[in-house]
Amino acid sequence: MNSYETVNDVLVKLFNEIMDVEERALITSEYKDISVNDMHVIEAIGIREPKNMSTVARAVSVVKKGYVERSRSEEDRRVVLVSLSEKGEKAYFHHRMFHEKMVMEILDGMDEKETEVLTGALTKLQKFFRTYGNEK
Repeated sequence: MNSYETVNDVLVKLFNEIMDVEERALITSEYKDISVNDMHVIEAIGIREPKNMSTVARAVSVVKKGYVERSRSEEDRRVVLVSLSEKGEKAYFHHRMFHEKMVMEILDGMDEKETEVLTGALTKLQKFFRTYGNEK
């Protein structure tokens, strides 16, 4: 297998494995009523300031499940804001811990140069996906 085939094979398998592992790690008995996508919506809403509903339009399903609360803006009653409920905050931290464990496992034992090379490669990969996603 040449370098191109190896990198392609690793990336495809890695993506699928990350999705599978993330689902198994995040969707525990406590969070069985939501999907990984719901977790990403929870992460997007975050635990800080409420967000404009149009900014987080995909949050509708997690609102119904009790992870997100809706409220009206004090400044403009037409604006619907979303923020995480207590249940949503717990899910947010559960998801965040998974990512922290994943990153720490990857970086464990790497020296500074190896970390720089990995970061550079992943940044290039991210740039590719962002560019490719905007071409369509």
